[in-house]
Amino acid sequence: MGVRVATSQNPAMRKYRERLKREGRVRCEISVHRDDVELIRTVAAALRDPERGGPARALLRERFGPPAARGFKELLASCPLEGLDPTRPRDFGRDVDL
Repeated sequence: MGVRVATSQNPAMRKYRERLKREGRVRCEISVHRDDVELIRTVAAALRDPERGGPARALLRERFGPPAARGFKELLASCPLEGLDPTRPRDFGRDVDL
């Protein structure tokens, strides 16, 4: 009965992990409902595919990514202005004795 080499010390496994690292890939483990397993696998396969990866990423970012940063003008344009009085009273403050 020989001594088994740990998986991390297996030369083939080490080369495989090095190749994944060079390609920029990492392992990601998630928990999903059993009805969504095939869907998640299909999405992951699309993301790995060089031809489908770009469009899939763009679609997912558009739908689920963080909202785009908005400028101040766009923020003001989207605000409801009903009931606001944009005029400002001309108040020169109080009289000051110097």
